[in-house]
Amino acid sequence: MVTARLAAGAQIVGPVVSVFWHQGEFGTGEEWQLLFKARADRYAEIEAHLLERHPWKNPEVSAVPLVAGSSAYLRWVAETTAPDQEH
Repeated sequence: MVTARLAAGAQIVGPVVSVFWHQGEFGTGEEWQLLFKARADRYAEIEAHLLERHPWKNPEVSAVPLVAGSSAYLRWVAETTAPDQEH
């Protein structure tokens, strides 16, 4: 994601223990959570990039809006992930 310039940066959190329902059964498992610093207008590309590469059939891919941030930080994310910055 970062090398593709779809995200300005990423944080990798884990492992975490998840509890869930899957195929009608209750389960638990070890997962890793990835938090990407990205632009909302790149979401479709980010989702496609993740789904093409993820080994699971239905991984969680979701977006949470950033409602506020320092102007310098927001500028960094916007400039780093601008479509014209791609290789």
